[in-house]
Amino acid sequence: MLAASGSQIYRCTLRSVGKRGCFVAIGSFLEKNYCRHQVYNHHQQPCRHFSKQETPQLVSITDHLDELHKIPLADVRNFCIIAHVDHGKSSMASRLLEYTGNLGHDRQATAHQLGEKKTTAYNQDESSAIIKDNADTSKETGSKSSKHKEIKEEITLLDTLKVERERGITVKASAASMLYKHPSATNDQGWILLNMVDTPGHADFGVEVSKSLASIEGAVLLFDSVQGVQAQTLSVYDKARALGKQILPALTKIDIPSARPLEVALAVSDLFAFDPDTIMKTSARNRIGVRELLDSVCENIPPPSPLSDDDGTMLRAKVIDSWFEPRRGVVCLVRLLSGNLSENDRISIVEPSIDGKGPKVGKDNYSVQELGLVMPDRIRTGKLHIGQMGYVVAGLRDPREARPGSIISLQKTMQTLISTEMELPSSAALTHQSVLYASVHPMEGDGFDEMHAAVNRLALNDTGLEIHQTAGSSSNSGGGPFLGPGLRVGFQGLLHVEVFRQRLLDEFELEAIVTPPKVPYRIRYLESKNYKRPPGAPEEEVIEDLTDWPEQGHRFKVLEPMVDVRILAPMEYAGSIMELTKRKRGIKIRTKPVDEHIWLFTAAMPWADVVTDFHDDLKSTTAGYASFDVSEADPPQQEADLVKVELLLNSEVVDPLAFVCHRDAAQSQARVVCQKLQEVLPRQQFVTVIQAKADGRFIASARIRAYRKDVLTKAGKTVGGGDISRKKKLLQKQKKGKKRQQSTGKVQLSQAAFNSVISRS
Repeated sequence: MLAASGSQIYRCTLRSVGKRGCFVAIGSFLEKNYCRHQVYNHHQQPCRHFSKQETPQLVSITDHLDELHKIPLADVRNFCIIAHVDHGKSSMASRLLEYTGNLGHDRQATAHQLGEKKTTAYNQDESSAIIKDNADTSKETGSKSSKHKEIKEEITLLDTLKVERERGITVKASAASMLYKHPSATNDQGWILLNMVDTPGHADFGVEVSKSLASIEGAVLLFDSVQGVQAQTLSVYDKARALGKQILPALTKIDIPSARPLEVALAVSDLFAFDPDTIMKTSARNRIGVRELLDSVCENIPPPSPLSDDDGTMLRAKVIDSWFEPRRGVVCLVRLLSGNLSENDRISIVEPSIDGKGPKVGKDNYSVQELGLVMPDRIRTGKLHIGQMGYVVAGLRDPREARPGSIISLQKTMQTLISTEMELPSSAALTHQSVLYASVHPMEGDGFDEMHAAVNRLALNDTGLEIHQTAGSSSNSGGGPFLGPGLRVGFQGLLHVEVFRQRLLDEFELEAIVTPPKVPYRIRYLESKNYKRPPGAPEEEVIEDLTDWPEQGHRFKVLEPMVDVRILAPMEYAGSIMELTKRKRGIKIRTKPVDEHIWLFTAAMPWADVVTDFHDDLKSTTAGYASFDVSEADPPQQEADLVKVELLLNSEVVDPLAFVCHRDAAQSQARVVCQKLQEVLPRQQFVTVIQAKADGRFIASARIRAYRKDVLTKAGKTVGGGDISRKKKLLQKQKKGKKRQQSTGKVQLSQAAFNSVISRS
């Protein structure tokens, strides 16, 4: 097939025939001002969808801070980037910042030059994509090592937390404002103000995704051209669609040799009903498709709708996110729904109405000390206008007064605001129920108050945390004699627990012990002849702490939480996945092919079996190629024959080590836990006896041998000169001491001991 570019003719590879009868040709016609994928109809004429575009004029928000107030609400675009883990969200966000000039003029000019020249060409055969770089590319980019170092620095621009950089994942949603010149703008300058939010991809941080989606009008959904559709892709798509957001699909990493953009695009089209012509092709590594993505955002994502009662005088700024800084206090990321906000303004904070109750006004008012834009570094501007996103520092010290979804208003108009009905997105009042509960304890017994304050600060900008407040250091939350006082904290998943512990260590230098997370169970009590419940006692209750589990003698039924699990994996692992799902008590198992290589498996499974070791077992079964996500099942709970297994150390019950499992698997899982504790607990000078107990009987046990001190030798010489009676006396004394230690000695528990209870297979 022949393709024309200017006065030159290129031979191209026929790629596919689209729904509109167009040939998609991929070849070496990547000249300046032409799209990477040129499309021809059957008359050998370019289709209008991929027309030639003019080179945009370079514009940077850093050069026009004083003119941003001229941009009307109709020229504002709020969007976020959503995708599965490691599908290039942060990388693409960093390239957008570079292309729009947020990282400096030199890098912006380089990005435009490389992006517009499109020096990378693709020859696509049946098996792989072959990347061909021309001579100019090698001269401009330099050595491979320096190029990879540059890319590594750029893709972490929005990952500011230490845990994000260490793990290579996004934990907190980050925002940035950009300026882009586009023909669709209505203002004289032709500017579009872009407010972008980069979101996490892991299921445990879905609350951050929901929070971000509640503050924007559209989302860019990324698909990895190598991995294709993954489990979290489905999850974030469902969240965006449920909120009615405009979704723009885009393929990433198309320049990788193993990329298969056509297969992935067809799978995306079949699974999500996207028009294949609208799926953009991008690569953050080689700056491919960055301009096309920005153009699509400007053209397809709607501007924010003005509030119906907005008269231009009343300030309403919605809190999107917030974080705590030791010197400045609470810093809020806000989006102005109406009015303007300046430094030295007196403000009050209003929590929107929930469940029909009126708005709750904070008891204090504050003076705005500093405000400005986030790009992603904070730039102080002194004023924010309607449609803008920015940060506000007002001297708040209480984290609970600046929850996401709260409204900031001027103190002088507060009464007027309360008397009017606030029109806010319905998601502003959403609450997120925790799915796991664990006790958090300080390493040192006297460090409870310090840990309590640190956890409260983390909860400020981690809305997935649910903290059960306790009465100071007198609390006995789940600790008992082994751990002492602690907090009861709700989490969104096991990775959330790990990140929580690491953030406590990184940001507050506090090392904490987190007990094995437990899922909530619903207990329904039955009538019993031998035991009568106290008058007024509930017939049904939810158990989040296993210390509240009914004692022996009670007759009751247990309802465990169920989840719908979606697994995406290569078809050759179908048998292993089906076997694993059945072993985890999965029901309603179904399969569906996504493309030639990937299958979708769905099943309803007990949440407790999913959060223990299902992730590790699934990765082992599929050589790491599978991914999964979960959602609440219908019905959300199911009756099951469950039993509580208690762990004892030297005949003393350790409540944090207790777990609940199916009665048929109680003995096998108890043996595994006892063996793991035998490996991780330190040896003492006395014997440590580990026992597992269920239904009043012992079902497993293990022993840790004691250290034995050589009391017959002192300073290299035999005590007593070899007298046998002296030796017997010393050995008898040692035996009595060990017996005394056996009854009074305490075993010190480490985090590894609690981790051994999580995985029981």
